[in-house]
Amino acid sequence: MIREPVVAGQFYPDKKEDLENMIQYCLEHKYGPGRKSKLSDEKIYGIVCPHAGYVYSGPTACHSYKAISSQNPELAIIIGPNHFGVGKDAATMTDAQWHTPLGEVQVDSESARQVAEISEFIEIDEYSHSQDHSLEVQIPMLQEILSNEFQILPIILRVQDMKMAMDVGNAVYEIAKKKNAIIIASSDFTHYEENSFAHQQDKALIEPILAMDVKKFYQVLYERRVTACGYGAMASAMIACKKLGATKGELLSYATSGDVSGDTESVVGYGAIKFV
Repeated sequence: MIREPVVAGQFYPDKKEDLENMIQYCLEHKYGPGRKSKLSDEKIYGIVCPHAGYVYSGPTACHSYKAISSQNPELAIIIGPNHFGVGKDAATMTDAQWHTPLGEVQVDSESARQVAEISEFIEIDEYSHSQDHSLEVQIPMLQEILSNEFQILPIILRVQDMKMAMDVGNAVYEIAKKKNAIIIASSDFTHYEENSFAHQQDKALIEPILAMDVKKFYQVLYERRVTACGYGAMASAMIACKKLGATKGELLSYATSGDVSGDTESVVGYGAIKFV
């Protein structure tokens, strides 16, 4: 089956040339990494990337993608939240290609079947993936910034508590350890708060992410009521990356929609983080 894009023309341009130009614009944006930023050969196990419209979150997302551009992963394991609550508590899919204006990307069906076998919660269910943008918006960035061919393992979470994150993180680790893989946690941070408050909230939540302290992360999330939408995806990535050998997260960039647009009354926060 072909999984057709649901937010092309909204979150990013729906024509190939316009989309390529948009990604270049994000790279060169004042909140972007720049085209010429140096590439290192350090091992990066995973990244955190925002998933809003490219005009707002694209420059931040490019920091994460630029960081992994020299790694040439064969498999991108993308974990994101199910904003619409449709389908299963946790779902992957098989026998599919995800279509974007830049072409098709193949789902690694073998890895999808394996992850569903290993995990207590992940099921194979196309419907869970039918309406959401959290995984979709990451794919054109990967297509444009990676020079090699790659497959994806899409995992979408309707339930994001710590029990789910432990299960998904452990299952993802089992897949990633056998492959040249990158783990991508798709999440925005604080939603619809005043700009300086969003910065404070997100700084507090980013600290335990950089320390890769999942328990503390959930504690801060709940106590401060941080409205990060993909918290379970970030926790799952932390768990998997730590088991793979990552010792810390590094904050590559943080900005809000207000920093980008100038409208600071009600913003969404975006963070780019790598696990090394």
